[in-house]
Amino acid sequence: MSSNQDPPAQVAIKKRSRVPGVIVTQFVEVVPLGKTTPDFTRKPMPITLQQGKKAVFKAMVSGVPAPTVTWTRNKCDMNDPEKYKVRLDERAKEYILEIVDIQPDHSDTYKCTVTNQFGEAVSTAILNVIPVKAKKKGDNDDQGPQDFRSMLKKTAAAPKKKPLPPPPKEGEIDPRLLEVLLSAPKKDYEKICFDFGVTDFRWMLKRLKQLKKEREDEQAKVVEALDEVKQIEVKPDGKAEFSVDMKLLDPNSAINLYKDGVLIPYSDDENAKHCLKKSGTKYVFSIKDLQPEDGGFYQLDVEDSNVLTTDFKIPAVEFAAQLKDAKAVECEDAVFQCVLSTPLKRITWSAGNGSLDDGDKYEITVSEDQLTHTLKVKNCRLEDTGAYFAIAGIMSSKASLTVEADPNAGKGQTGDKSEEDTSNISGLQKSDTDGKGKDTGGAGDDGSGDGKTGEDDSNKDDKAKKRTKTGPLVPDTTKDREVQFVSGLSDTTANVGERVELSCKLSSDTAVGRWYKNGKLLTEEDGVTIIKDGSCHRLIINCCSKDDAAVYRFEAEGRKSEATLTIEDPPKIDLDALSKFSQPVIIKAGETAEWKLPYSGGAPMTIQWYKEDDELLPGLNVKIETSEAESQLRLTKCQRKDSGEVKIKLKNEYGTFEATSKLIVLDKPTPPQGPVDIMESAVTSVEFKWKPPKDNGGCPIISYVIERQQIGRNKWTNLGEFPGDNPSYKDSDVDPGRRYCYRIRAKNAEGMSDYLQTEDIPAGVLRYPGPPTAPKVVSAFKDCINLTWCPPCDTGGTKIVGYNLEKNKKGTNYWSLVNQGGPIKDTKFSVKDVIEGAAYVFRVSAINLSGAGDPSLPCETVYARDPMKPPGKVGDLKLSSSTYTSFSLAWTKPKEIKGVEDEALGYFAEIRPIESLDWTRCNSTPITLTSYTVLGLKAMATYWLRVIATNYGGDGEPQGFDNYFIAMPPPVRPKFTDRNMKTFLVVRSGNTVRLNIRFEASPLPEITWLKDNTPLGKHVTVTNSDKGSQLLIPTSERTDTGIYTITVRNIVGNDSFNVEVRVTDDPKPPGVVELTQNTPGTVTLSWSPSPDEKRDDRLHYTVSKRDSFKRTWRTAADNLYNNRFTVINILPGREYNFRVFAKNDMGLSVPCVSPPFQAKQEKEKFKVKLPETKSLDLQSPPSFIIPLKMRTAPQGYECCMSCAVKGDPAPRVTWYRNNMSLNTNPNYLITNVCGVCSLLVLHVEAKDCGDYKVVLENKLGMAESSMTLNSEEILVNVEDA
Repeated sequence: MSSNQDPPAQVAIKKRSRVPGVIVTQFVEVVPLGKTTPDFTRKPMPITLQQGKKAVFKAMVSGVPAPTVTWTRNKCDMNDPEKYKVRLDERAKEYILEIVDIQPDHSDTYKCTVTNQFGEAVSTAILNVIPVKAKKKGDNDDQGPQDFRSMLKKTAAAPKKKPLPPPPKEGEIDPRLLEVLLSAPKKDYEKICFDFGVTDFRWMLKRLKQLKKEREDEQAKVVEALDEVKQIEVKPDGKAEFSVDMKLLDPNSAINLYKDGVLIPYSDDENAKHCLKKSGTKYVFSIKDLQPEDGGFYQLDVEDSNVLTTDFKIPAVEFAAQLKDAKAVECEDAVFQCVLSTPLKRITWSAGNGSLDDGDKYEITVSEDQLTHTLKVKNCRLEDTGAYFAIAGIMSSKASLTVEADPNAGKGQTGDKSEEDTSNISGLQKSDTDGKGKDTGGAGDDGSGDGKTGEDDSNKDDKAKKRTKTGPLVPDTTKDREVQFVSGLSDTTANVGERVELSCKLSSDTAVGRWYKNGKLLTEEDGVTIIKDGSCHRLIINCCSKDDAAVYRFEAEGRKSEATLTIEDPPKIDLDALSKFSQPVIIKAGETAEWKLPYSGGAPMTIQWYKEDDELLPGLNVKIETSEAESQLRLTKCQRKDSGEVKIKLKNEYGTFEATSKLIVLDKPTPPQGPVDIMESAVTSVEFKWKPPKDNGGCPIISYVIERQQIGRNKWTNLGEFPGDNPSYKDSDVDPGRRYCYRIRAKNAEGMSDYLQTEDIPAGVLRYPGPPTAPKVVSAFKDCINLTWCPPCDTGGTKIVGYNLEKNKKGTNYWSLVNQGGPIKDTKFSVKDVIEGAAYVFRVSAINLSGAGDPSLPCETVYARDPMKPPGKVGDLKLSSSTYTSFSLAWTKPKEIKGVEDEALGYFAEIRPIESLDWTRCNSTPITLTSYTVLGLKAMATYWLRVIATNYGGDGEPQGFDNYFIAMPPPVRPKFTDRNMKTFLVVRSGNTVRLNIRFEASPLPEITWLKDNTPLGKHVTVTNSDKGSQLLIPTSERTDTGIYTITVRNIVGNDSFNVEVRVTDDPKPPGVVELTQNTPGTVTLSWSPSPDEKRDDRLHYTVSKRDSFKRTWRTAADNLYNNRFTVINILPGREYNFRVFAKNDMGLSVPCVSPPFQAKQEKEKFKVKLPETKSLDLQSPPSFIIPLKMRTAPQGYECCMSCAVKGDPAPRVTWYRNNMSLNTNPNYLITNVCGVCSLLVLHVEAKDCGDYKVVLENKLGMAESSMTLNSEEILVNVEDA
């Protein structure tokens, strides 16, 4: 853009910022390429600090060109550079406002404005300063003489105070939370806890239930019924209300209202600050003209009993962006959104006079910074049209929702939201009140959001191009004016005939405006009243009609605000006609009932008639006639069953009206109800009773008509009419032994009912009563015992004329009659014929006209002695022993104090878990011993214990311990109790490995299993108990071989035990056996190793032989750890067979058989060969044919070391271990057979390990061979560790 062009016209386009709560205004229609409007990347945050601290606001901004940042506050200027320091942190790119030494008057809303030539961005933050109270000095310190007279004049009666819950301690919840929850319904628990910062309240439900029961018991003293308790909330009309539905026991009871513990006065005047309105049993308390100081802890008491507690919190919050009016097509969603100046977890949304909750119909969300709150109205219907409110603290914002019918509903399509509606939601922002650089001609600019802006006629052609949304903002191209709307017009809804007032307020008192209706100028000649009161302008319609529904606009100096007036005409009924309609219609059966009701209201009107909530439709006996002003219902041929409630329902698009009446159809009654109860069946009389008819026909029963028939005859005799208020009859004219049948009819003013016929009733039959209940001892003295009992359920058909009471002295079998003077008429009696100190039991029998029945069960044993005094506390109470499931208690009998504490006859043991407040008795009946074992405890649980002595005078005071006890035995250091535990276990592969280790330890130890010092595999199962542990491998494998270590550890100490487990299988046989003969008379066997040799270090070989002479197999060698063996003493001429077995801990393998071996003996002719005269020298120095080999042998097993030697003359063989000769050591077996030298160690031990050496010596020289023997330790005994 060249510099010689004129600057563009300035507009005010609202844009959405990336940061919630920030208002961005664009000054030009199109931002040049590469340029941007200013915005915040991080806005200043609200601060709450103590007086005297330093407040720091920080902001980070963006924009091209670089914007200018200014700071302002609402209440006053910021001209003091010493107090307000503004600077830029170049390194962090932060704009900083510092306020040093803050005071309470610095509490305000601070605004940060970021501006460049293309627009501006505004963000606000609130500073709250907490004042510091000065410390109080001592009385009269540094004070002059005081005017006590003036002080007395100012003294007033101190208001009544109520103690408040204590302040919360660090780490604990606020006690006020429990007080509020006690008065709240369960559905509000989550919301109340959320306000107190508690996210999980389930842990306090048990405590809350107990406190609520105590509170209900206290309330029952003054309140008969308490229901519908509602916590305090701010209503759209600006009042705060809380209510309760209660019925007082005494209507004159005092009702007191406390705020923060101080009694506050109230009245029934709605204009008063604190008002109480009573409607029936409903009490509504309201607070008018809300101020921040109205917040507090409110308590409502009846007399001294609290019935409602609520916490009214008023946060210091304002609406940074108000709600905007919304439009939606039917079945679409509508969204309302507002932005707060201070973060709040929750605000109140309401429609009409009721609050809205998050659910299927409404979705309430809060942004992450808790500044932006959104209400989504889902699936809008036409009835959702109306006003919606957002209430934060004592501030509120209002907007209207208009739901339009879906134009595509008939085509089965759902219309999409227009760009206009979408822009209205997305462009929600707060307008700046100073009006700089933007349009100021609407209510949307002042932040109220209540009004609508008008349109300039000159801009109608450009509206579609420059304005892309509807709502309270003025057209974006309107230029700045000096006059602004402080509050604009609001959409209003009124009924026909009501008074309507439209009002707005300008920023100037001198501005003159004009009113328009649908674009037509209004004057007072048009039937309206126009009032100007300073800056307030009002338009009043005293009696509105349907013609008054229109769009009204107010214009003043180029500023416009408009609103829609909607006139509704709901159904209306004349009061006299309604009173006449509500009266019951009384007719006789078969007659016609008729109702008429005139009405008025807007058309179309839907009229429906109901009887007992079932809609009536025109039919044979139902006639409905409806005109424009009246509806008539006629019910013909009515029957008794047609009686009930008749209701008419009038409905149009503006509302619904219902009126009810009652239809009473008179008819003869239904028959009396059975069954007939026989009250008396004596020799001379019969008495019976029945129940009145279920339906008296709409008239009271006048009398009953009774007929009698003697069984065996056909004649019925009329006995006459009897009063209808007593459904019973006594027939005294009967013959003994006869049976009779009766018919009973009920009679009213409309006629006589059908009869009720009784079953056969015998006369003169002996029927004895059943037994009464067992007598109950009321009190006992040394000369009198007072008893009471209940009559029998079975009277025997006649009335009970008295009772017989019998007594039995304990130790005898004789029952004696107590009432010698005749039957006892009452169900209680005082027995005075008793012996002091004796024990008695009593029983009672009932007597009717037939005689005495069976006696009752005897009562409990009672002693004839004066009442005893309760015993005292038991003495020397102690815990004698304890286990994981029981406690054993012991004590001594309490001392007797004559006249104060009597002898104890029994004892109760009581227990209480530490987390409970209720004591539980361990024994239902008293025990006489002074010891008791409490069973069924939970291991390691904590309990309180106490013992109560008791006698016939009652229970004494409990005696408990000062400390609680834990269910566990006395501390014991872990030790293993089974002395026969195996330390080595061999298991066949595939079988189960089960190690049971028993130990003793207290408290319960921590048990750890390791395999070769590593954790166990997942296939190993360990089961622990308080006395042992079991390791289980269901299907073992060779890899499970190893040393398993169990460690038992508790607070006293620890112990360990090792078990070697070897998992193996039957060994596989060795390979092919080969035979070689190196020396006559011997044969050397060699074979391939078994495949299991590498996996089993305990595998060795066994060689057996059989010759053709003996034919039996004999073991030639065992415990061979190599693959060669030389068999000696082979005789020529015999055939030998050899077998080689592989052997391990499971046994022998399948043998590997060698081929037959035979040393043939050739027969030659006997020749005598004379020795040659030449002498031969066969001498040779000693040497080894087969030297010694390195060996490793398990401890406890035998080990054989061998070598083959030669030399002439035969060498002398000496064995050494660690250079010490072993030839004379009896612990070793040394053999030398035909040049095969062997050393056998029967049981290898650790001391046998070392370097072994064989030395050969003859006169020609010396030779030696050495090897090292290692042992493998497999047995570890930790029993005595």
